[in-house]
Amino acid sequence: MIDTPLLDRIHDPEDLRQLPRELLPQLADELRRETIDAVSVTGGHLGAGLGVVELTVALHYVFDTPRDRLVWDVGHQSYPHKILTGRRDRIRTLRQAGGLSGFTRRSESVYDPFGAGHSSTSISAGLGMAVASQLQGRPRHVICVIGDGAMSAGMAYEAMNNAGAMKARLIVILNDNDMSIAPAVGAMSAYLSRIVSSGAYRSFRHIAKQLASHFPKRLRQAAEKAEEYARGLATGGTLFEELGFYYVGPIDGHNFDHLLPVLENVRDMPEEGPVLVHVVTQKGKGYPPAEAAEDKYHGVASFDVVTGRQHKKTANAPTWTQVFAEALIDEARRDARIVAITAAMPSGTGLNLFAKEFPERCFDVGIAEQHAVTFAAGLACEGMKPFCAIYSTFLQRAYDQVVHDVALQRLPVRFAIDRAGLVGADGPTHAGSFDITFLGCLPGFVLMAPADEAELVRMVATAVAIDDRPCAFRYPRGEGLGVPLPVRPEPLEIGRGRIVREGGRVAFLSYGARLEACLEAASELEARGIPVTVADARFAKPLDEALISQLARHHELLVTIEEGAIGGFGSHVQQLLLERGLLDSGRLRLRSMVLPDCFIEHGTPSGQYAEAGLDADGIVRKVLALLEPERRSIALAPPRTTSR
Repeated sequence: MIDTPLLDRIHDPEDLRQLPRELLPQLADELRRETIDAVSVTGGHLGAGLGVVELTVALHYVFDTPRDRLVWDVGHQSYPHKILTGRRDRIRTLRQAGGLSGFTRRSESVYDPFGAGHSSTSISAGLGMAVASQLQGRPRHVICVIGDGAMSAGMAYEAMNNAGAMKARLIVILNDNDMSIAPAVGAMSAYLSRIVSSGAYRSFRHIAKQLASHFPKRLRQAAEKAEEYARGLATGGTLFEELGFYYVGPIDGHNFDHLLPVLENVRDMPEEGPVLVHVVTQKGKGYPPAEAAEDKYHGVASFDVVTGRQHKKTANAPTWTQVFAEALIDEARRDARIVAITAAMPSGTGLNLFAKEFPERCFDVGIAEQHAVTFAAGLACEGMKPFCAIYSTFLQRAYDQVVHDVALQRLPVRFAIDRAGLVGADGPTHAGSFDITFLGCLPGFVLMAPADEAELVRMVATAVAIDDRPCAFRYPRGEGLGVPLPVRPEPLEIGRGRIVREGGRVAFLSYGARLEACLEAASELEARGIPVTVADARFAKPLDEALISQLARHHELLVTIEEGAIGGFGSHVQQLLLERGLLDSGRLRLRSMVLPDCFIEHGTPSGQYAEAGLDADGIVRKVLALLEPERRSIALAPPRTTSR
C-alpha cells in the first residue's frame, strides 16, 4: 500500500477546498502516486492524467464543483479527477467489466457533467451549458479543459468562434502538453499572465477603452488592435484574441504559485465574454518510465510500478492492424500511386509502419476526420489511390464527407476501417457498431469484411484494384487467427462469397470475423445431429446473390451473423430474399444475428460478444431455440389411430 495521508482525507472536492494552500503540492504528489498505482493494476490511459495532476487539484480548489461545471475533453486525463470526486474506492475497477469507465460519464458522477470518449467536444458542450445557465438565471462557471491535440479538430474552432461572437461566459483551459503553441514558460511568462488576468490590469484596460472611445473611429480601432496584438505577441495568444477570447498565458501547469492566482483572477472576472487560459504541462509528469517513453505511456497495459515494464501478453499471431499495414506496404512497393491518410492515429491504424517506408506518401492530418476524407477524395480526383485508415467509431464523425464528397462523386477512396465490432475496455464510445449500416445504404460502395488475416490481405489487394468507385473493408481489434498469409495475393472477385463447410438443414451466412464462432457453433450442432452449412459472405455490397439464393433454396433455416448493428448485412440479405420471392412459400426460416439494440458496456471482447449473443454458445442457443420446440412437439404428439 502506498502512503497517502492527505489524500486519505479527501472524499470530495469540498474536503480539498478546506486544505491550506501550502499542502496542495503534497496532495498532488500523493494523487500522482495513487494514479500510477491504480493504472498499474488496470491498465488504461496514464500519461495524460499524470500531466494534469496539479491542474486537476487547482481547478477543484478554485472552483465550486459540481455547481461549477468542469468539462474534460475526451476524458483520457480524467483519472485524477475521478479519484478526487468520490470514486477512489473504485479506481482499481477502471475499464473492467462492471467498473468505472475509462472516460467521463454523466451516469457515473455529478462531477462528470458531460460524457466523452471522442475528442474536441468540450467547448461546444460547455458553451451550451453556459448559455443554459444564463437563460435559467443560475450563474455558474463553466470550465472546459481541452488538449492541444484536440485543438486540431475543426469542431473546437467552430465552438470558439461561436462563443466569441456570443460573448458567453466561458473558461477554456488549453492544456498544452506538447509545447506545440508557446514554449516560453517561466517566471516572466507567469508574471505577465498574472498581470493580464488581474483586476488592476483590466480596470486600466477599461479606462483606456473609455478614453479611446473619444478618438476618431479609425484611431480607436487602431488602438484596440494595438493593445490586443501587444498582448498576443507577449503571450502567443493572438489567434484566440481574434476568435473573441480574452487570452491568458502560457503558465506552468505544474506550479501552484502560477496556477492558483491566474485561475482565481479568471474566476473573479466580471461577465465580459469567454476566456482562454493557456497552461503548459508535461505528459507523463512525475513517473520516469512515462517521461522517457516516446508515447509518454498514453495507453498502457498493467505494469510494474518500479520498473515501468508492462505486462503484455505474448502475441500468438500478428494483429489485424499489423497485417493490414504490411499488406498495404507490400502493395505500395508495386504501385507508386498508393497513399495513406490517418487522422491522428498513426500507430493505432498501423500507418506508422507505412510512414517509415513511405514518409512522403503518408499523411497524418490530426484530429480531423472530415478533412481526412475530403483530402482523400481530392487525391483520388488526381489519379492517386488513397487509403483512408480510420477507426469505425471515428469514421462516424465524417459521414457527410463520405456521402457528399466521395460516394456522390463515385471517387475511388479506399476506407480501411479498424476496430470494427466490439473493442473491450474502451467501451461503447469506441465500439465499431454502425459502419455496415451507414455505409451499406450508400449507392455504389463496395463493402468487404475479412473472416481471417489471409482474407484481409486479399481485400487490400482488391481495394487497390477497385478504381471506379469507393470501397471499404472492416476488421476487428486485436490478434488475428494466425493463418498463413498469401505471398502475392490476387484480388477477389467483387461480390463473390464462399462455402467453407458443407452441411444440410441449417445454413450460417457470416459477414466478417464471426466466421470462427460460426464454425465452432456448427461443430457443436453437428454433434447434436443438426447438420450445418457455413458460408463466408465476404461482401455486404454487392451481395453474392447466387450464393444466398442457393443457401435459401437448400436449407430449412438461414441465419446471418455479423458484428454490427441492426440495418446492416442481414437487412440487405433479407431485402434480396424478399425481392427474389424466396420467402413467399414459407418453407425457409430466416434469422439475423446482430448486435443488440443497446450500447454494450466496457469489459473484455469475449465477454462483450457473449453478452451480445454473438459467440459460439449464443449462436448454438439461437438455433436450438428455433429447432428444439419442433422436436419436442413431435415427441409429445399422441400416436395417430386409424378408424375401421
